[in-house]
Order: sequence, then C-alpha cells, then structure tokens
Amino acid sequence: MDPLTSSSSGTVPAVNRRRFLGSSLAAGAALITGTSLRTRAQESSTPAARSPHRYRIGICDWMILQRQKIRALQMSAEFGADGVEVDMGSLGQRETFENALANPETRKAFLDEARRLNIEICSLAMSGFYAQNFATRPTVPRMIQDCIDTMTAMNVRVAFLPLGVTNDPARHPELRSAVVERLKTFGPIAERAGVILGVETELEAAEQVKFLDEIGSPAVRSYFNFSNALQNKRDLIAELRTLGRERICQIHCTNQDGFLLKDDPAIDMPKVKETLDDMGWKGWLVIERSRKAGEGGNVRANFSANAAYLKSVFQS
Repeated sequence: MDPLTSSSSGTVPAVNRRRFLGSSLAAGAALITGTSLRTRAQESSTPAARSPHRYRIGICDWMILQRQKIRALQMSAEFGADGVEVDMGSLGQRETFENALANPETRKAFLDEARRLNIEICSLAMSGFYAQNFATRPTVPRMIQDCIDTMTAMNVRVAFLPLGVTNDPARHPELRSAVVERLKTFGPIAERAGVILGVETELEAAEQVKFLDEIGSPAVRSYFNFSNALQNKRDLIAELRTLGRERICQIHCTNQDGFLLKDDPAIDMPKVKETLDDMGWKGWLVIERSRKAGEGGNVRANFSANAAYLKSVFQS
C-alpha cells in the first residue's frame, strides 16, 4: 500500500503514520534547526536546484489554468520560469484535497517531466484554503498530513498555506487563537518531516512576527505576498525588512491584476532586489497574478512577460 493512500475516515491511516514516522526519524537524525530547514527548503531532486542564481522564478500552476496538470511544467518552461508551484487539488467539501499526486505513477510522471525540462517543483500549494476554513474544519489535520506526505514523496520542501477570506486573523481576529493552536500542532510534524509550511496572511509585518513567534516553530514561516502589503497601502520594503530573512520562506512576487510587473507603479522591483540582497535572503519568487488589464486570459503573454522581467532584475 502506498504511503499516500488515504482511508475514508477523517484521520490519518495507520500505515501513513508508520511510514511517516520512519521518514521523520531519518530527517530528525540531522537535528533540524531553523537554519537547516531554510537550507532544505531550497533543495530539490530536480536539476534546476543546481541553478547558480540566488533568486529563482516560479509560476503557480492554477493561475495558468493547469491545476495539477503535468502540462504546467512544459508551459512554465516555455514561459521562461525556473519552476512551478503545483497545487494539491480542489477541496470543496471533501475530507481532503482531490490530489492526483497521491498516485505514485502520477508523482513519478511529474518528477520525470521536471527532470526532462530542467525545471523544479518549487512548492506545493493548498490553494483550497483561500475559500475553505482552516481554523474550524474538522478534517484539516488529514489535509495537512496528506500535503506533508506528498511533499516528502516528491522531495518538495515548501507548502503554501493561504489563510484566505474565511479565517485570516487580519479579517477574523476571533479565529486567531484557533489558527495558532492548529499551527502549533502541525509545526512539529513538519519539523520532523524536514518541510516548511508557508502561511500567507494579510496581517501587517509586525503582527506577522508576533503571530509566528506565538506558533514558535521554525517549520511555520511567512509565505509573503507583495499584494497583501500593496493592497493594504503598506510600505512593501518596510514589510520585508520587518519580517526579515529567517521568517520568509517564499514570496508570491505579484500584485492584483491591472499591470504587468514591469509596468506596475506600486512596485520598485530593483529596490525589492536591493532589499532582499541586504537581508541576505535567497529563494523562490513565484508569479501568481499581475496580468495586464484587458488581457487576463492571455496566459502566455502575461506570464512570459512577467518571468522575463523578473529574470532581468533578479538574475542579470
């Protein structure tokens, strides 16, 4: 039985626990610290991990209309990206994600294609939590375990966890304690697996620091999204500096639709690079939105232009 095979209950199957604990003990032998977790988050079994660049450029598969489709790898390579953030699949009212990567043949096909294209699967995304409630949904532990199991099987070190419109502490402070308690539970599990849960929230940076410190796990970090600062009229550069190098695991280098990144008056991208350089940060900048007004459906034009621009700034 494959370790990712799920039972019909809302709990983690016994075989999952046994195999997960085995891999956890192996990972734990290295005494994973905050620094080693940051390093492991930038490792991968795919060839793009050997890139000489400090910053690498990724694309969200669901934003190019290829959620959990292997075609996303080929398209991202054609658009000039170094990697792809692959979604865990639809959620809706299911007990867990509709995750095609639970199938070992599908996982192998994705990894083989990534190696063939010299492109990396930089992270897995639990985008279902944009709309579904992380704080109160009873089967969330199974969902998180399924994601961690998939990460372990594919040697992917970062998962994107958006708190979304239903339970982001910035919008729903009454749910903050429930969110913190859940992440306190999942943090040690992620630590033992050697992976990082990257949480996106609209909290301003100083509040994010308090939020992460309250959770207290090096495996729970900020998945920073430029648009959260920009849409809330906050200073993007100051937000980055306040969070600092160790708290940011990955970045959605994006704003709301309306402009391509190179034309967006709200983002001084060379200044962003200078700031990240000064912070000593390195890692993945993942393109999510930032589509030109009137061309929202032109996937190739939008994502190719954004990838080319980010490479001209961050990899020149």
